[in-house]
Amino acid sequence: MAGTKKKSELREQIRQDLIDQLERQGVYGRHYLDLVEDYMALWDTKNDLIRDIKERGVMVRYQNGQNQWGHKKNDSVDNLVKVNKQMLILLKELGLRAENFEADDDDEEM
Repeated sequence: MAGTKKKSELREQIRQDLIDQLERQGVYGRHYLDLVEDYMALWDTKNDLIRDIKERGVMVRYQNGQNQWGHKKNDSVDNLVKVNKQMLILLKELGLRAENFEADDDDEEM
């Protein structure tokens, strides 16, 4: 539960920092706030993908017949790359940058 609270606090810090950066640049409007929320949704997805990779690994077992099993790559790996790329594109288009936040070991295991 403590990790969830820390993650929630970090999420809000990042969200607020992006909004503060927009305001410092003199950029206002609901459209820009909506894009920040899009970024945060991607941030949530990124963390879910990381958690899946940590839990299941980069290769996952699957059943391809009644008595046949195989391994395939975890789709979360490719999706993580795509989500990260989209996050960077969104920041660039908004003229923003990600801030470095102090994170302890619990935050890194999202």
